[in-house]
Amino acid sequence: MADTGSRRRGYREGLGGELLAEFLGTFVLILLGCGSVAVAVAGLPGSGRQVGAFGAANWVIVSFGWGFAVVFGVYVAGGVSGAHINPAVTLAFAARRGFSWRKVLPYWGAQLVGAFLGAAVVFSSYHWAIDAFDKKAGISRDQSLSTFSIFATFPAEYFGSSWWGPLLDQIIGTAVLVMLVFALIDTRNTAPASNLGPYLTGMVVVAIGLSIGTNAGYAINPARDFGPRLWTYIMGWGDIAIPGTYQWFSHYLWIPIVGPLVGGLVGAVVYDLFIGRVLDARRKVGEGRQGGRAGDERSNAPE
Repeated sequence: MADTGSRRRGYREGLGGELLAEFLGTFVLILLGCGSVAVAVAGLPGSGRQVGAFGAANWVIVSFGWGFAVVFGVYVAGGVSGAHINPAVTLAFAARRGFSWRKVLPYWGAQLVGAFLGAAVVFSSYHWAIDAFDKKAGISRDQSLSTFSIFATFPAEYFGSSWWGPLLDQIIGTAVLVMLVFALIDTRNTAPASNLGPYLTGMVVVAIGLSIGTNAGYAINPARDFGPRLWTYIMGWGDIAIPGTYQWFSHYLWIPIVGPLVGGLVGAVVYDLFIGRVLDARRKVGEGRQGGRAGDERSNAPE
């Protein structure tokens, strides 16, 4: 007879629950992030709330939109999965923080599905504005780089046909992101209280957007770019989406995937080399001094 006092462990208690959290956290990230770009690109001008062309104020909307998208994505998933919501972060944690390698591919899958469906919801809400924007511009969807930019990234025109410039940009941006994430969660350092960590992580993304974002759209997250990019390909943006080809760039698809993965590892190594090892050394010295004082106290104790 089966033991009625025990129960089978549900999938939500283990990896399955973590994947659900990664899915929903990434979904929220894309819903709010791409939604903010939709407002700046098509929503404001199409609704009559903006007369001029896309300008600096629109970029501020995009930068803070993505920042707060990260904030709330992390608040959603943080208590269950750690809220990586980014394959580059997952890879960095596996390489430098003991995160299980067997979880890496499942996490990536959950993040990609969340990003894909987040883009689908943004499109379902804004396709009227997108169609009106393209109609006013007199171009078909597969020629509309502006409306494509609501969902995925592309390099600035000043890069020309260079692939190295955008790749370097993605490596730098993601390295900064991961380095600062490691700093924010490192309790040996000046890490904030846990309830403030997600907000400051989002502000890191705002800072990246305001400092280097115009180079290549600061994807800094392979799922954030590829999930929505796949959706735009299905919805008719054609070669602009996959393989990522337009007037001044060609086969761009791989850059916001490879660049962030490399950059995440670089950022993790840099933090550990310059800060992590220093903190380890100081901790060991402190433990040695405490051990010495404890020994002195024992030697001075009356017999």
